[in-house]
Amino acid sequence: MTWFLLLLLLLLLHQPVPSFSKNHRHLRKQMRHFNKPAIKSIKSPDGDIIDCIRISHQPAFDHPLFQNHTIQMRPSYNPEGLLFDTNKLSSIGRKSRPMMSQLWHTKGKKCPQGTIPVRRTKVDDVLRAGSVKHYGKKKNNKHSTVFVPQSSEPDLITQSGHQHAIAYVEGDKYYGAKATINVWEPQIQETNEFSLSQIWILGGSFASDLNSIEAGWQVSPDLYGDNNTRLFTYWTSDAYQATGCYNLLCSGFIQVNNEIAMGASISPISSYHGSQYDISILIWKDPKEGDWWMQFGDGYVLGYWPAFLFSYLSDSASMVEWGGEVVNTAEDGQHTTTHMGSGHFPNEGFKKASYFRNIQIVDGSNNLRPPKEIGTFMEQSNCYNVQLGRNDDWGNYFYYGGPGRNPNCP
Repeated sequence: MTWFLLLLLLLLLHQPVPSFSKNHRHLRKQMRHFNKPAIKSIKSPDGDIIDCIRISHQPAFDHPLFQNHTIQMRPSYNPEGLLFDTNKLSSIGRKSRPMMSQLWHTKGKKCPQGTIPVRRTKVDDVLRAGSVKHYGKKKNNKHSTVFVPQSSEPDLITQSGHQHAIAYVEGDKYYGAKATINVWEPQIQETNEFSLSQIWILGGSFASDLNSIEAGWQVSPDLYGDNNTRLFTYWTSDAYQATGCYNLLCSGFIQVNNEIAMGASISPISSYHGSQYDISILIWKDPKEGDWWMQFGDGYVLGYWPAFLFSYLSDSASMVEWGGEVVNTAEDGQHTTTHMGSGHFPNEGFKKASYFRNIQIVDGSNNLRPPKEIGTFMEQSNCYNVQLGRNDDWGNYFYYGGPGRNPNCP
């Protein structure tokens, strides 16, 4: 019996390592692609680790196309008419408060010069995505994450459960856009759903060659593992099929700012019938170098998307959108209860509904100006809606959003 047990033990010791263990070790090795060596690390109160990495070590430079790229530390030109947001009282006699801070700033205001702050990727983040290949990508989103004009391809408007409440302009050449957006923490019903508010800069045919640059705030439990409201960017040059990703999770966006971390939590946020906090986002095309730059707030120039990433957007955009988007994954005939914006309809107004104010476009002369002939779009107005307005203090603005499922949106 003793010899039998010894033989059995030897056989077990020589068994192949389970594939799960192999895959887990491979995954940890792949994590080096996302997490570069840090000069300094800052632990945020929400559990995030913000790593300060050398600017030349960011993920963009892992791709051969970027090997000989010279980093542009600042744009050649800013748009004309770019003014600081004076945050004046609106015509309805109320005041919103600017919001340009991130939660990790309570533990450290910025990274050292020559470095950028990057949210550290956790193993669980990748496991939720299913694979390294799919991490940081939008899932099953072909033709579904952007409003498609009915004049283009009407059959693409409502695919894949994505729903919108947006304002938009089209029919001209656009070289950027700007808006101030109040920040909320919308309720998400399912972990594979999300809710976001953003600007879209678009070019292409809205089919397999769509070019899109996107930036705003989002709540995405699947991507981040929590319900925090976070600053984000996204880009694609092939309608979300193979190119592009969120934030700095692939080669693409080049960050130059050492104070703002893509994907990090924004805090504080607006409250219903209480204080309102907002962020300003500007995206514009450098008329000299051709790159697309992003500015957060009144003074944080974050970085840029090189022009060579795109086909149609290498020249200009043909459409700009501002507004909200949610994913409705409900399969039982009932609409999701995931909120868009504050979770309240536009007609409730200030301190209750979500808004975009001072919406502008950048024209061919590199001037910021009010857009003309603004259109609106929503798939189901009883679930999420949008309402345009204009006054002297907020310029062109709109309220948008909704609660999702309600008595009129079953």
